[in-house]
Amino acid sequence: MSNKIRVLLDTDANNEIDDQHAIAYLLLSGASFFVEGLTVNRTNNGGDIEAQALEAERVVRLCNLHPQLAVIRGASASFNEIATHLKRPDFDGHAAVDLMIDRADAASEEKLVIVAIGKLTNVALALKKAPRIAKDVKVVWLGSNYPGPGEYNLENDPEAVNYVLDTEVEFEIVVVRYFEPSGTSAVRVTLQDLRENVAGRGPQSLPVTGRNGGVFTCFGDYSVDLLEHVRMSGTPPSRALYDMAALAIIKNPAWAQAKEIAAPILLGKDWIDRPQNPRKIVIREHFDRCAILSDFFSTIEDYELTDIAH
Repeated sequence: MSNKIRVLLDTDANNEIDDQHAIAYLLLSGASFFVEGLTVNRTNNGGDIEAQALEAERVVRLCNLHPQLAVIRGASASFNEIATHLKRPDFDGHAAVDLMIDRADAASEEKLVIVAIGKLTNVALALKKAPRIAKDVKVVWLGSNYPGPGEYNLENDPEAVNYVLDTEVEFEIVVVRYFEPSGTSAVRVTLQDLRENVAGRGPQSLPVTGRNGGVFTCFGDYSVDLLEHVRMSGTPPSRALYDMAALAIIKNPAWAQAKEIAAPILLGKDWIDRPQNPRKIVIREHFDRCAILSDFFSTIEDYELTDIAH
């Protein structure tokens, strides 16, 4: 395990279709990742926390890692709504928050990488409840259109973003930047891409009923079905795999550019730069679409199941 990256993935799995691809990519990249946990949160799309968890569980089953890998339910409400209740054992999101703290505290020479591909609520709550873990954790968040305003994950809990920005945790923002070539929005796939490169591929599993109906026995076929049921844009029509790209650049940092900046702050919908701030974070941008997709396709075909912390 010494050469593997310790990852805990935090996701709103039923929101779109990119979360599912990120989960499968993580679980089938066994040579690169050691999975310390899989947690979910509820955002404004995709149903309640149980719907988010059940979609993540579908992918875990398709990757033949059920029941070894449990999907842990996290926060439904926002950081500000939950933060005053952290002394209660049953606060909203406690199971996911406590898992993050537990895995951060586990003895290791390597930092735990928490990859957040939804809102930052669970992460912010863990840092507030146990500030000591900041030194043992690296947070990689897929979110924001920085330096532009907006973006779904950010808008679901901006107070959580500001809280993490003002901690001492190592923090990287993997930018989205809708329809701009410099963001993960550029890492796009078409139906033809998936039909040619992943259909029928991945480990063979017991039958799993998909969220759109149908029965699947491998992730590759489920991947195609997911894309067939969402709206696409552009010519040819395509959809971005934002969340999968965030994991790809942890696997190989050369697949994106890194820019260190003084940590900004959100004021309303706008970013306010703080150039004198001694606190530094990293912005990840300009993604190598071809390299990322090539590795994703080959991972689904030539998979190696990951090891899981127990």
